[in-house]
Amino acid sequence: MFSFDDYREIIRVIKESGRYATYEEALNKDEFIIMRHDVEYSVERAYALSKVEESMDFRSTFFFQWTNNSYNILSRKNRDILTDMHERGQNIGLHFALNGMTDMRLVRDRIRQEIDMLSNMLGFEINSFSIHRPSPSVLAENIKLNGILNAYQDDFFVFDPKATPESKLDIKYMSDANHIWRYGYPDEETIKKHDKIQILTHPFAWTKKGYDNLNNYKTLVNEKYVELIDSIDNECKDFGPLRDEFEKLPIEI
Repeated sequence: MFSFDDYREIIRVIKESGRYATYEEALNKDEFIIMRHDVEYSVERAYALSKVEESMDFRSTFFFQWTNNSYNILSRKNRDILTDMHERGQNIGLHFALNGMTDMRLVRDRIRQEIDMLSNMLGFEINSFSIHRPSPSVLAENIKLNGILNAYQDDFFVFDPKATPESKLDIKYMSDANHIWRYGYPDEETIKKHDKIQILTHPFAWTKKGYDNLNNYKTLVNEKYVELIDSIDNECKDFGPLRDEFEKLPIEI
């Protein structure tokens, strides 16, 4: 359920519906399907998923974190990746981490600040954001900022603290959080039942083969291990002779 072929089938269904829209386009539509990606852990996996989309002439919105312990969005490699995605037509946004903030005025100010910094550092405009692990109080706030679109504002998302997978809301929301589709799977039957839909995926969960949750994390840890070895090797001249000792991957699949 989390292979690239599975994802291609989701894209096929969305394209055939004729209702795909960006956040900006969806503001003026009575029917829409928005595809969004919150990028956790791996810029490379987000890039790979974007390539799958491009192979089917499809584009969506990828939200990247400014503050993340797993990747540095401003490293040379990652800036090049985001720039390439932008130039190929993908929409790039901010995945905003609250980091314990509860003051909504401060939250609004920090969102603007991070979007401005990200736009300046990347060299192109960022005008949308999603919130990382939003609390009910933040969702209830329905944050709207001039010139900036919130993936959770009421134009694209219905906040109901009592919502269940069976709840009939004006906007259908589906997410693959924790490797589980808790609010429905975006197949053809589900897509046809709802006029307005927002779909959220987390690119680290999607691979060419498609793994279960445990083995997906194993492959991710292996990739990050290799990335760290490469980084050390590129920075430290005395690491080369020692590299062979680290070549064996730490986790067997």
